[in-house]
Amino acid sequence: MKKEFRSGCPISSALDVIGDKWSLLIIRDMLVKHKKTFKEISDSDEKIAPSILSARLKLLESYKLIFKTKVPDNKKENIYLLTEKGIRLTPIIIEFSLWGNSNMREFNEIDDIEGLNSDKTLIIQTVQDNYNSMLLNFQ
Repeated sequence: MKKEFRSGCPISSALDVIGDKWSLLIIRDMLVKHKKTFKEISDSDEKIAPSILSARLKLLESYKLIFKTKVPDNKKENIYLLTEKGIRLTPIIIEFSLWGNSNMREFNEIDDIEGLNSDKTLIIQTVQDNYNSMLLNFQ
């Protein structure tokens, strides 16, 4: 499912993979909210269409940001988990959250997120540690 990149620029290359709103929201839901199944991800507030979700999951999997596996106690149900490459997007997700929190309140009712005003490095480490702890249950 790989596609052509617009250029060799690293910013452009990253945007070709995660630059649409859905990819970052999927990664956010997986990383922060620990959503793992197609249904859990599709039930997000943003109401992603199933066809778009399916396409984005395939895209993210093709670039090794996520991988698909089976639920340990239900071999029929797929779950999606972030790879280390996907987990390394944490600083970007946190930066977007901080920027949105500071700059979008005048335009939209922004949810208050507990701990968002803490030390950025601590937030990033906590999110990554929490995700990695959850991952241990699936290995």
